[in-house]
Amino acid sequence: MKLPPLNTLRVFDAAARHLAFGKAAEELHVTHGAVSRQIRLLEDALGLALFERRNRAVFLTDAGRQLFEVTRALFEQLAAGLAKLRQPAAGAPLVLSCEPTIAMMWLIPRLPGFQRDHPGVQVHLYAAGGPVDFAAQGVDVALRRNDFDWDAALHAERVCEEWTGPVCRPGLIDAADAVLAVDDWGGAPALSSATRPLAWRHWSCAAGVKPPRRTGPAYEHFYLSLQAAAAGLGVAIGSALMACDALRDRRLEAPCGFTRDGSAYVLLSPRPCSEDPRAGAFLDWLRREAAASLRDAAGDVAGGAQSVAS
Repeated sequence: MKLPPLNTLRVFDAAARHLAFGKAAEELHVTHGAVSRQIRLLEDALGLALFERRNRAVFLTDAGRQLFEVTRALFEQLAAGLAKLRQPAAGAPLVLSCEPTIAMMWLIPRLPGFQRDHPGVQVHLYAAGGPVDFAAQGVDVALRRNDFDWDAALHAERVCEEWTGPVCRPGLIDAADAVLAVDDWGGAPALSSATRPLAWRHWSCAAGVKPPRRTGPAYEHFYLSLQAAAAGLGVAIGSALMACDALRDRRLEAPCGFTRDGSAYVLLSPRPCSEDPRAGAFLDWLRREAAASLRDAAGDVAGGAQSVAS
């Protein structure tokens, strides 16, 4: 017997599971009419009625129930087989795409800890920001701030919130002036970066204060503005996550503390991290490390305070 088109079986399976053509259409991202047409094609090919239509509802016939047992087993086996094929080969590295500033100032110093905890998972790191083509670039996961739109088909796991605040070399500005953000903070210019051009505006709005009036150089990358601040060239907006090591080592201070800016860091992947043991382990580790770093930088930010100045 010639087999009916596979797509008609897929549509039938969805309609039989839901016992509703409308819900099957939603699952398959097609119209209600398209589902009806595919069911009719299948019934014509088999010469059997698969559904009874009564009072605006559909019910499986005896033949429909028998076929549903076949299609359910077929598609479950197919899904399991495909999931097995997609599992990474034993010992394959986890390829991570990460924004450069996060990689340089936070992630790389902590990666040895991940390797100690997970000696069987090697992380290959590529520095990049914004959208990522996972297939073309051979990337497994991408650590990003959620300041851009990504493909709705991607899976996004929240890592932590972003907290920002002014940072500078210790003793550069008076603490009272810093908290009030009056005038020009004793002459210290506000440093900016091309990668986060609105950082000062976002922080001042979130903190409810005025930014300094005197502006300084605009650096190409966020990490360059932080390095310039550590060198005493002015005051930069820093991320609590990325400034935590410099704060601990007293290379930087945050005289106003840090404030949520409304964004967050996420781990993007083309399939759920739960389906890849390497990605799942890395995600759990990222969340723990991020929480610890935020506590070190700005107190217990998980407690919900809008500003956590010391």
